Amino acid sequence: MATVSLGIPALRGPARPAATGRGTAVVRPRPDTPFLVDRYGRVARDLRVSLTTACSLRCTYCMPAEGLPVVPRDELLTPAEIGRLVGIGVRLGIRDVRFTGGEPLMRHDLVEVIRASRAAADAALAGDGGSVRGGSVRGGSVGGGKVRFAMTSNALGLDKRVHALVDAGLDRVNVSLDTVDRAAFRALTRRDRLEDTLTGIRAAVAAGLAPVKLNAVLLPETLAGAPDLLQWAVDNGCHLRFIEEMPLDADHAWARQAVISADDLLDRLSSRFTLTPAGREDPSAPAEEWLVDDGPATVGIIASVTRSFCGTCDRTRLTAEGTVRSCLFGDAETDLRALLRGGVSDEDVADAWRGAMWAKPRAHGSDAPELAPDAFADTTRTMGAIGG
Repeated sequence: MATVSLGIPALRGPARPAATGRGTAVVRPRPDTPFLVDRYGRVARDLRVSLTTACSLRCTYCMPAEGLPVVPRDELLTPAEIGRLVGIGVRLGIRDVRFTGGEPLMRHDLVEVIRASRAAADAALAGDGGSVRGGSVRGGSVGGGKVRFAMTSNALGLDKRVHALVDAGLDRVNVSLDTVDRAAFRALTRRDRLEDTLTGIRAAVAAGLAPVKLNAVLLPETLAGAPDLLQWAVDNGCHLRFIEEMPLDADHAWARQAVISADDLLDRLSSRFTLTPAGREDPSAPAEEWLVDDGPATVGIIASVTRSFCGTCDRTRLTAEGTVRSCLFGDAETDLRALLRGGVSDEDVADAWRGAMWAKPRAHGSDAPELAPDAFADTTRTMGAIGG
């Protein structure tokens, strides 16, 4: 598997084997670096923060019909706690923060979450957020420009809150939209809310949250409507990205043989559009891009099953309960909320976070070298409980 050349310090000390449950991994001493590095040369720059497991839709590939168990309010991270963790993350090298769910708009205090996070990030960039051990981060500015804040949402009710969110510091929004066919939307989400979602998308575009990206999960039942969805995105100034379905559904109905691949989609889209390969925005971006009818519009495909990109993954995740997950398919979690509420220092939190990321699996939750690159380890959480 390819790794990224990141110039991290040389690893000292002998390697030692460690059982992982799916094979034996080589565990090396963690290097003395202020950043969130792992054993495979990857550095986390992208933080996903799940705010809730609640959602206003019940998409079949994400949620059970009855929804996920509600996390008690006192177990959710507060706006102040989220802001503190974002500030620590920025001092550890995070430059992109995305709020996810469930559905972030289900949090009544979402504006406060974004405002607290923006203030903490700005303070960290200015070198005023306290000392985190290691390198130039101690007592000085980490530099690197503005931290970008985004949100992944179903856009229900976004039109009523978008201006307050922008004023609080939100830069971009990704909206989950798998179809523009009302009947298909109702069957997939178990709710008749297509027009409300489209209204929210248009409001985001009008508010300047550009580029507004649409995320569509590739499913057998929506493949026929993929050209119509792309046409709607082009007509409304949105950037559409299709995502191969991964085994994170609540009903555990995922089957590899039923996965609609990137090649299947390209064949379907090419019946209406001329698509020209355009590569990736940057090496760590998961989406491969194609120009639509010679541009400027593009369409992206995230081939998470058939074209694994784990080797360039730069993400770290916080669950709604405040635990760190280093990998979407790795069930190991480190409880940062307990540290925050236990009164420890930012430096101690940062060290625990670095330790969690150092243990990040090679790919799809596994360190077993004999595992195929596109094989997935089992995970106890579904996508709705992890955050996208």
